[in-house]
Amino acid sequence: MSKKITIIGGGNLGTAIAEGLLKSKFSAAKDIIVTKRNTSTLALLEQRKITVMDNNSNAVKQSELVILAVKPFQVKDVLEGIKDQLSPRHILVSVVTGILISEIQEVIILKLPLFRAMPNTAIAISESMTCLSHANADKSDISYVHELFSTLGKVVTIDEKLMNAATVLGACGTAFALRYIRANIQGGIEIGFDALTASLIAAQTVKGAAELLLQKGTHPEQEIDKVTTPKGCTIAGLNEMEHQGFSSSLIKGISTSYKKISLD
Repeated sequence: MSKKITIIGGGNLGTAIAEGLLKSKFSAAKDIIVTKRNTSTLALLEQRKITVMDNNSNAVKQSELVILAVKPFQVKDVLEGIKDQLSPRHILVSVVTGILISEIQEVIILKLPLFRAMPNTAIAISESMTCLSHANADKSDISYVHELFSTLGKVVTIDEKLMNAATVLGACGTAFALRYIRANIQGGIEIGFDALTASLIAAQTVKGAAELLLQKGTHPEQEIDKVTTPKGCTIAGLNEMEHQGFSSSLIKGISTSYKKISLD
């Protein structure tokens, strides 16, 4: 059954979620509200018939599911401002980095189904990798929120203690993958391609490689073995990359990002 959804925070992530829900037909425009202090920046959402307002409390009153998509330093004030409007009919989902479910519960007091979701920027094209954790939620709540984010990409439920790790692997990981693609493009230009053609080949090749793993459920090494022939150019290139520290530098980068997010 469709629920009225309020997204508090009409920034890049909040608007991407709204657009994804509309594009996937998970929600009708009339069932989506997006709030922001300066609503003039949400003109495109209004053109799509999504309700836009600058009053969080009024928006929450009209909804059954609330998605919190604000900056971490804004969370407490925003929750204080809406907690009196929250009722047992509500589900609250936070997509805010670094804010624990227990911290949200401490502010709102009322025991509601609470979720943390960690999507990435590919949510704008419904190709996010979203990690979920929850508290106080029954099977129907979990199913509904899982289905919602499934319309925006892939979803996995994890223990909340892994949320920092999920941020590094799934959100920071987008930048890591794009940096690899950028290097691939530069290499393609060096061996003769123009930038536009190199970009297309590099991006589609990475997309195809990822789809092989997602659709076939294979390990990367199984697919690597299929394109590495004895004394061939693929194994020669792979070995040179490993000699230069390709895998170890990537692993160290992930580890460094995790240490940084864990300290903050």
